[in-house]
Amino acid sequence: MKTFHELQEGVYDPNIFKAFFLAGGPGSGKSYVVRKTTGGTGLKSVNSDEAFEHLLTKAGLSLKMPPEEFERKEVQRARAKEITKARQANYLEGRLGLIIDGTGKDYDNITGKAQKLRLLGYDIHMIFVNTSLETALKRNAKRERTLPASIATKSWKNVQMNMGKFSQFFRQGFVLVDNNDSDEDVMGPVYKQIASLAKSKVKNKIGQQWIAMQLANKKR
Repeated sequence: MKTFHELQEGVYDPNIFKAFFLAGGPGSGKSYVVRKTTGGTGLKSVNSDEAFEHLLTKAGLSLKMPPEEFERKEVQRARAKEITKARQANYLEGRLGLIIDGTGKDYDNITGKAQKLRLLGYDIHMIFVNTSLETALKRNAKRERTLPASIATKSWKNVQMNMGKFSQFFRQGFVLVDNNDSDEDVMGPVYKQIASLAKSKVKNKIGQQWIAMQLANKKR
């Protein structure tokens, strides 16, 4: 991992103090949207699923997560969360820009994390990946690590119920992505919108003060 002094160099990066929360039910295509819309922004991914899948494979466990592997799977899930937590702490030390993955089914959990980042100086945003239930279920069935249709449906409904509340909470920082199958190029405009938010000057006063202090220290 980078040292604190190495991370300080990020004070010159335009995307520091920017946090993008990712929301969307199973099968919404969040990973696809992130690849298409955040390339070149330098934002750091905070996603325990990536570490979880790597650990499952390394341990010889199935990504389908059969019931007989439940206990061993949960051990790997806990390890994945610890790894992701450590990575995020390292990123936060340098106030680097973040993409924080999640489904968006727990409104209080996400907004609580967002408020903590605000107190650190971050400008907070959300990328909400929206699809129809039919599209989400079809994509979920094709994933390597699938969820039972009943659980995927419940998660999709919970996420949909929170969309309006997230829009009000994040306001101008709320980016809605229609990721249903379409011939229309929806990712191009979304990329421009996210890049603009990531590269814009920090609006949070706490973040502005931190940047000013770091720049002043470098001049000494």
